[in-house]
Amino acid sequence: MFIDEVEFKVKAGDGGNGVVSFRREKYIDQGGPDGGDGGDGGSIILKVNEGMNTLADYRYNNIYKADRGENGKGKKMHGKTGEDLYLDVPPGTMIYDADTDQFLADLTEAGDQYVIAAGGKGGRGNAKFKKSTRKAPRFSETGGTGELRKIRLELKVLADIGLVGYPNVGKSTLISQVSHAKPKIDSYHFTTLHPNLGVVKYGDYKSFVMADIPGIIEGAHQGTGLGDEFLKHLERTRLLVHVIDVSGIEGRDPLKDFETINNELNKYNDYLASLEQVIALNKIDLEVGRQNIETVKSELNEKGYSVFPISAVTGEGCKPLIYHLGERLEEVPAREIEKEEEILITPDFVDELYLEKLNKKKYELKGSLLDSYLEKTDFNNEAAVKRLMRVLKHNGLNKLMEKKKVEEGDTVVIGPLEFDYVE
Repeated sequence: MFIDEVEFKVKAGDGGNGVVSFRREKYIDQGGPDGGDGGDGGSIILKVNEGMNTLADYRYNNIYKADRGENGKGKKMHGKTGEDLYLDVPPGTMIYDADTDQFLADLTEAGDQYVIAAGGKGGRGNAKFKKSTRKAPRFSETGGTGELRKIRLELKVLADIGLVGYPNVGKSTLISQVSHAKPKIDSYHFTTLHPNLGVVKYGDYKSFVMADIPGIIEGAHQGTGLGDEFLKHLERTRLLVHVIDVSGIEGRDPLKDFETINNELNKYNDYLASLEQVIALNKIDLEVGRQNIETVKSELNEKGYSVFPISAVTGEGCKPLIYHLGERLEEVPAREIEKEEEILITPDFVDELYLEKLNKKKYELKGSLLDSYLEKTDFNNEAAVKRLMRVLKHNGLNKLMEKKKVEEGDTVVIGPLEFDYVE
């Protein structure tokens, strides 16, 4: 089964907690703090695996979690770092934040990696807080929280040449003729249900990758038929081969087919509309097809297109077409998918504390400084809470409350704590 788009959540491991511990050994009095640090949490990393060609493995699991870091121990023993979780993806995988639709990364080459969720940092043990004025710290830090996010993966096939055209014009037959690809072929519309890739060899040790894109019909850019879900696979290609059934045996006019498909490409996006097209007039093995060659070819030549009459069934005319495509590819650069620039709106108070008035007698302390310490503070440890309050006072908490005219008896919220203000 070919799956080209999936959504799921990723949760990096939390950091381990630092520990409060004191050295206790015979004949050693007041050995001092020796609490070790917690280990960092494991991250979740997407990595390209050349052997994959589908995202089907991620269809039924809605969340992936990395290991958390271990807590620190006494004797300044560091907790074990959580193991990173690697998720293999096929070449051509594009990564988006599912909640914001922001484009994050484009993984195209074997070994490409992207850290999609970073593990939380391990908390420091009490040994790290010992100093000349604090001989026996009775607090430590809790580990940081690993990132949690919902992501969307989209797979766009990596090919140099994309085959386009109405259903049943012979695209699958052509790719099976010029490469070792073995797509399912039959005489009814939409035989191809997913893109097929084939390596086409020509000349001395030269080759390119060709993709057979499922048939496009009128209204495809709006989802008609197999829809625009397949048009997106053309966005990786550098050239298009427009396959036309020159015989018209299905009752359609070849030139009208050509105009209809191009209209769909133009409506889908500007990049597809700008791609160079080479025309393959297929089914010349049929007498009616051979009779129509000159009329159709001359009109397309007048519009500036290179036109090659072929029979995908017998192979007639395929070799000149392939060599022409190879020569053109040597002059056409590969497309680079640019990462969208992330625009961050940064408030003025990003590095400050500030008080938000919730109602007439209630305030809440906020700010990035507070956020960083809230995550590290163990609120079940009185010494840790006292340390948090010392840090906040050192950074101007009292002056801030005076400035905001907080009155005695008003409630102040700091993280999970609420207390009545006393001057």
